[in-house]
Amino acid sequence: MKAKERYDQLQGDRSSFLTAARRASDLTLPYLIRDDNEYTGSMRTLVTPWQSVGAKGVVTLASKLMLALLPPQTSFFKLQADEAEMGEIDPQIRTEMDLSFAKIERTIMSELAASHDRVTVHQALKHLVVGGNALIYMGKEGLKLYPLNRYVVDRDGNGNVIEIVTRERIAKSLVEKYLPKQDPNPVMSDNNPSEDEIDIYTHVKRENNRYVWHQEVEGVIIEKSLSKAPVETNPWLVLRFNTVDGEEYGRGRVEEFIGDLKSLEALSQALVEGSAAAAKVIFTVSPSATTKPQSLAQAGNGAIIQGRPDDIGVVQVGKTADFRTAYEMAMGLEKRLADAFLIMQVRNSERTTAEEVRMTQMELDQQLGGIYSLLTVEFLVPYLNRKLSIAQKNGSIPKLPDKLVKPTIVAGVNALGRGQDREALVMFITTIAQTMGPEAIMKHINQDEYIKRLAASLGVDVLNLTVSMQEQQAEEQKQMQQAQEMEMTKQAGSFAATEQKAIDSENDRIVQEQQAQNQPVPNQTG
Repeated sequence: MKAKERYDQLQGDRSSFLTAARRASDLTLPYLIRDDNEYTGSMRTLVTPWQSVGAKGVVTLASKLMLALLPPQTSFFKLQADEAEMGEIDPQIRTEMDLSFAKIERTIMSELAASHDRVTVHQALKHLVVGGNALIYMGKEGLKLYPLNRYVVDRDGNGNVIEIVTRERIAKSLVEKYLPKQDPNPVMSDNNPSEDEIDIYTHVKRENNRYVWHQEVEGVIIEKSLSKAPVETNPWLVLRFNTVDGEEYGRGRVEEFIGDLKSLEALSQALVEGSAAAAKVIFTVSPSATTKPQSLAQAGNGAIIQGRPDDIGVVQVGKTADFRTAYEMAMGLEKRLADAFLIMQVRNSERTTAEEVRMTQMELDQQLGGIYSLLTVEFLVPYLNRKLSIAQKNGSIPKLPDKLVKPTIVAGVNALGRGQDREALVMFITTIAQTMGPEAIMKHINQDEYIKRLAASLGVDVLNLTVSMQEQQAEEQKQMQQAQEMEMTKQAGSFAATEQKAIDSENDRIVQEQQAQNQPVPNQTG
């Protein structure tokens, strides 16, 4: 079956999800998701929402997710030897392996920092938050994002992707040699106003343990577009925000709170229009008044005109109580939406402490534990596998044995777990210091193990950074030995000086005796 025909068949299942995503986009970021039949590349006039809470929430949540999945300062994965396959490893060999693994991790992170991957991932996360679906293709030149209106997907009963069809609009001149001969005088079509562009379809199918794909234009397969990849290093990443059993597509975060967004949108519109009406100033003049309306209209500030104040009135809306009710309701909706999209709102008080702010942030992060888990499985794991495969093929890193080296994700939900471990460790050591005194820490706590666990909870590599207890004891023993050697050397020097002094004294005595024996007897005659 041709790719276009398959695309037309599968887009029926996608239509309801695309409608829901488009409705969610209208309340948050109207430019994000378009209809399937929109091809214009020029700027389109969009309906502006009456509130910006939805847009702020989407951008904030997408940014938090990106920083959690691809942290800028630390690695989101860790390479380690599989002890089940290698058995017991010598500590010296393990140290050398850890150093090599750390170098590979830095190489991958350097390539990630130099690429535009984070830009594409952030855009994909916004699509996930709003529409619940996004497709990323990991090509050799970087990542490419397909929004929901540009691809269809088919899954099996377990949720595994078995077929993908994408549609793109490109310049006809790029694939002109694959097209049949055209009428020299074509008639402009109403459905396709741009005759210089054409649709190109990419058909991806799973065959056993690999994915194969090709591109078609006008039903003709493009040469050199045939490609394949194993399932483990598949470059097509079909992402979902929330999964529902039996559904081909995911559902976004905005859809979960669409009721509050609609209510806030209506209340915001009413408040804005009502405030504009209340701000309008209109004077009325009694028909029987001596004050002329023209005189009142032409009078400047501070002018004096003839008339009676009772003849002049001001139109008032008189809806202050109703506005207050709508405003309070809008504020309640805004707070609920801020919590839903992890927009931190700290209690406005002079007694607000840093601990309260930290606990509020931690509670917000814990709300997305399930989302972190899903994105770890559907995004980080295949993303890492593809990155390692490309780096090994182009020679950036050495070939890694599949059964001996095990990549482990340390970002996302794992980072959330490490954060909880850190809080527990800090609270544990603080409680001991406050209840038993600081000396109890030195007496009852293994300093070496505590440093290792704290570093692990912070994601810090302690290799060659900290000194172990054995190394401290060896260093202390070495210093004691050096001190003893210096003392012995000092004592030996002092003993040698004393011996030399005694020898010199004895030599002087012997010389004096010899001189006394060899001295001639003085002549006493005379």
